[in-house]
Amino acid sequence: MKVIVCGAGQVGFGIARQLAAENNDVTVIDQSPQLVQRVSDVLDVRAIVGHGAHPDVLERAGAPDADMLIAVTFHDEVNMVACQVAHSVFNVPTKIARIRSQSYLQPGFQDLFARDHMPIDVIISPELEVGRAVLRRLAVPGAFDILEFADGLVNVVGVSVEEDCPIANTPLRQLTELFPDLKSRVVGVVRQGKLFVPHSDDQMIVGDQVYFASDRKEVRRTLGIFGHEEQQARRVLIVGAGNIGLYVAQELEKKNTGVRVKVLERSRDRAVFAADRLQRTIVLNGDGLEPEILREAGVQETETIVTLTNDDQANILTCVLAKREGCSRALSLINNQTYSPLMRSLGIDAFLNPRATTVSHILRHVRRGRIRGLQAVHDGAAEVIEAEALETSPLVGQPLREVDLPDGLIVGAIARDGNVITPNGSTIIEAGDKVVMFAQRDQVATVEQLFRVSLEFF
Repeated sequence: MKVIVCGAGQVGFGIARQLAAENNDVTVIDQSPQLVQRVSDVLDVRAIVGHGAHPDVLERAGAPDADMLIAVTFHDEVNMVACQVAHSVFNVPTKIARIRSQSYLQPGFQDLFARDHMPIDVIISPELEVGRAVLRRLAVPGAFDILEFADGLVNVVGVSVEEDCPIANTPLRQLTELFPDLKSRVVGVVRQGKLFVPHSDDQMIVGDQVYFASDRKEVRRTLGIFGHEEQQARRVLIVGAGNIGLYVAQELEKKNTGVRVKVLERSRDRAVFAADRLQRTIVLNGDGLEPEILREAGVQETETIVTLTNDDQANILTCVLAKREGCSRALSLINNQTYSPLMRSLGIDAFLNPRATTVSHILRHVRRGRIRGLQAVHDGAAEVIEAEALETSPLVGQPLREVDLPDGLIVGAIARDGNVITPNGSTIIEAGDKVVMFAQRDQVATVEQLFRVSLEFF
């Protein structure tokens, strides 16, 4: 596939890296010579200095025969015009744009991006995606990651194996015997920084990070089996009233779950702006890096602090200070992936990476076959993929034990007629099923083949 990526920032770099690793023909455009040089030095892609919305630059990048344009510069308007030029001048089939301003995304203005106006096939809003991820983490406090598939019927949850985990050192086969009616299946394990798909004889040990696929109704029960019975926070402190922080606070107000929310914002103007748009949330003006301000915000009685500023270091240090002051749980936004190995040692319970969230959203539209949903995990070491099974798929019509699935690939859950099936060797996948699979990076192409549209289908 020939892909043009406009923007060589963290998101653009992440997309280009992933696509290039899968042998796609990738060209990156950016106005910054430094960013373009970095892309050229690190990735096996073409890189051009220029304006991503200018027709002559797109032509040099190969737009006349490109399959896809992905516009993820820092400016919404540049992304939108790049898609318009790619459509009107070069007839690029698929156009994806990152749109950050919420004004463009209001329900009444959706026609703006129709094919007859400003043709954008896929709109990505990192703030909304990250905000929804924050809300999911707040709803399930025992998990460090939680992903939704099959219209919300299936959750893939990341959980840490602690010292008090009752099922540590137990072969996975025995877990099925101990909990025969549990609609959950362990699909991935991260041990000493390396991710693998476990076999039935493997055990989980203390220090592991484990991913399990589950019927959403069974998530809390499964977390309890892992020894995580944390209750949903009733008092939450959000640090940062930017687009993400404001969205999370507004959604918590809408849900009306009795959660008491405070927002702490360093900029006075932004604090006033947020206060005008929130009804029941207390908005404070102050710096989260000052312990006295945190105490004034009541951090010692806060159950969960969520740091959502644009400064990674401020987010991390604010979480550390809050935990020292007595806050029970800390969730941090980080843009720089190099900080992620430090999170657990600093006492930060979970973190969110906007780049990873955005890259996952885009990859869903790059994947071939009947792919309905996709999320990358552990910095792209694996992907959780939801796909629709067609009659021509090799998975359909025979017991799973007879399907020759390679190592590094596992069926985690099946959604059929509104119900969730936890698969075993005798399970038979039917046409129309939504299948949630966990695949290590080198097996993603296998998943695409399993769910490809065969000519026999037509």
